[in-house]
Amino acid sequence: MLPMSTPTACLALADGTLFFGQGFGATGDTVAELCFNTAMTGYQEIMTDPSYAGQIVTFTFPHIGNVGVNPDDDETQDPVAAGMVVKWMPTQSSNWRAAQELGDWLAARGRIAIGGVDTRRLTRAIRQLGAPHVALAHDPDGNFDTDALVAKARGFAGLEGVDLAKDVTCAQSYRWDEMTWAWPDGYTRQTAPKHKVVAIDYGAKRNILRCLASAGCDVTVLPATATAEDVLALEPDGVFLSNGPGDPAATGAYAVPMIQGVMEKEIPVFGICLGHQMLALALGAKTVKMNHGHHGANHPVKDHETGKVEITSMNHGFAVDSQSLPTGVLETHVSLFDGSNCGIRVADKPIFSVQHHPEASPGPQDSFYLFERFANFMSEKKTAHA
Repeated sequence: MLPMSTPTACLALADGTLFFGQGFGATGDTVAELCFNTAMTGYQEIMTDPSYAGQIVTFTFPHIGNVGVNPDDDETQDPVAAGMVVKWMPTQSSNWRAAQELGDWLAARGRIAIGGVDTRRLTRAIRQLGAPHVALAHDPDGNFDTDALVAKARGFAGLEGVDLAKDVTCAQSYRWDEMTWAWPDGYTRQTAPKHKVVAIDYGAKRNILRCLASAGCDVTVLPATATAEDVLALEPDGVFLSNGPGDPAATGAYAVPMIQGVMEKEIPVFGICLGHQMLALALGAKTVKMNHGHHGANHPVKDHETGKVEITSMNHGFAVDSQSLPTGVLETHVSLFDGSNCGIRVADKPIFSVQHHPEASPGPQDSFYLFERFANFMSEKKTAHA
C-alpha cells in the first residue's frame, strides 16, 4: 500500500505543466481537451452529458462525490466526459438517493479521475491557455512516464473541425414520453400529448426530452444524420435540435441541409446548444471556437426583447458569431459575462434557438418557458391552418 503522499494520478498539459494527485475511478490514461465547470451541483449529470465528449472536466466546486450517484440522474446511459479533476477526494456519500459511490461508478464505466489538485490554479491555467490539450493517467503504483504523457497531450488533435455528434447520437429512432421528475412520484409519463415533435439527437440529454414531454409533446427521436425527408415523413408539428459535442461546422456538413429542408416547410423549430449553432449555420451565420468556453450553472444571460436577465446553465466551447447573422435573423439573448451570442430567432417565423440549457440539469430553471414558447408556436400554427 502506497502512502497517501505518493501520487497515484498525473495530469499533463501540452505545455509541459504537470499536476499530481490521487487517482480514483478507472486506471490507465486518456487524452482530451480540458475545461472547467463552476456548477455547485449536478456532477453526475455533467459527466453523462454527451456535450462533454472529448473533454475532461475540472470542477471548481470542491465537494464532488458527496451525494454519490443514482440511475435517475444519468443524462445518458454512461459517462461521456473522458475524465474528471477535483480538489478534494470524494468522501463517503451521504444522501438518501445514493445508489453507488462516485469512484466505483467511474471505475465500472472506464472513466479516470484525479483528486487533490489545486483546481484554482488549474482553472487559471485553462483561462490563460484556452482549453488546453491534456493527458490524464491513473496508476495505483504511482509510476508515470511524464514525458510520454506530455507527448500524448501534444498529439491530441483537438476538437476544431471534428464531428463528435455522430459518435454520441442514437443508433436508431425511438419514442420518448417520460416527463420531468416531481415529488413524490418521480418520473411520470405523458399520456395526453398535444404536439407531435421530432427531436434530432446530436447528443441529447434525457432531461431535455423530459421537458419536451412535460410541455405536451409526443417526441420521436431521430439520429443526427437524419435527412429532411426522414423528418418530414413523420409529419411533425415541430422539430427540435438538441445539444451535442464537437465543432458545429463539422456536424453542419450533414445537419445544415436537413434543417434548411425543414425550414422551407415553415414548421416551428427550436434549438439548444449545438442545435442553436446548427440552426445559425443553416441560416447563413458562422460559428467560432471560444477561448475556454462557458461551462456552469450560474451564467447571466440577457433577453434583448424583454430586458429580463436569466441565470442559466451553459456548456459550450463554440459560439455563434453574432456579427455574421444575416438580415432577418435577430439576436435575442447575449451573455453578460462576455457579450457572446446566446439566442436567435427568425423574424416573423416560429424558428428560434438558445445557447444555454433551459432544461436546467443541473442548474436554475429561469429559462424553462422556452419549451412552452415552442409548444405555443405549434398551437398557433395548428390554429392558423384549422
